[in-house]
Amino acid sequence: MTDIINTIILGIIQGIAEFLPISSSAHLIIFRDLFGIGADMSTKVALCFDLALHLGTLLAIAVFFFKDFLNMVIKGFTKGVKDKDGKLFFQIVVATIPAAIVGVLFEETIENAIRTNYLLIATALIVMGVIIYLVDKNCKEEKNTKEISFKDAIIIGCSQVFALIPGFSRSGTTIASARCLKVDRESAAKFSFYLSAPVVLGACILQLFDDGAVELIRQNATIFILGITISFVTGLICIKFLLHYLKKHDFKLFMFYRIILALIVIFTVIF
Repeated sequence: MTDIINTIILGIIQGIAEFLPISSSAHLIIFRDLFGIGADMSTKVALCFDLALHLGTLLAIAVFFFKDFLNMVIKGFTKGVKDKDGKLFFQIVVATIPAAIVGVLFEETIENAIRTNYLLIATALIVMGVIIYLVDKNCKEEKNTKEISFKDAIIIGCSQVFALIPGFSRSGTTIASARCLKVDRESAAKFSFYLSAPVVLGACILQLFDDGAVELIRQNATIFILGITISFVTGLICIKFLLHYLKKHDFKLFMFYRIILALIVIFTVIF
């Protein structure tokens, strides 16, 4: 029963934090390791749970942007870069490469080195929150997703590398980079969501092909299905919310939330 309750709580946290610019990795570390939610999960249950979260997140992206992805793939292979949607497909592919390479080589090393450094995570939360707010406030909105160049896409893609540090946020770094390049808020968020698909897919493939993954899922089917469902539903809601919210609002709310969470972490660690 405890594992099920923890799965529901952490699944909701993952679904929210993965798509909003507040860092899902930082939230899972803070709530699981620092605050103890799900800390008593066995290693096998935790591995199964992490896989479920990734699959739920991937499913949310795929369902919400199904028509967009289908159109990009078809146009990409039939018309190439001459078509705007075809060009967008290849931009996403190119933009994914830097983060994929660095992620495969260094993600585990970076996370293990920083995972218990709560003050560094808190600092990253504050710094990225301020950066995304100031960048958004001071940059014009001149481009939509179909006006992004290959140079823009590569710069945005490279910024994902910073998301390996818990607290920075993959969506936060990519949205901030896109806004620096004068991409409008809604389009910056949408391009960030597009970029997340191959990254999350890669993580799912790596986990599914680990030895014993199928048996692990079979033994923890309830946790697995529940984790997918919770992160999927929460993810869909958050994608829709953010795209709607950014039509009329800036990133001030997320900056204040990041600062408040960071201060709570600092207070908890020190006292």
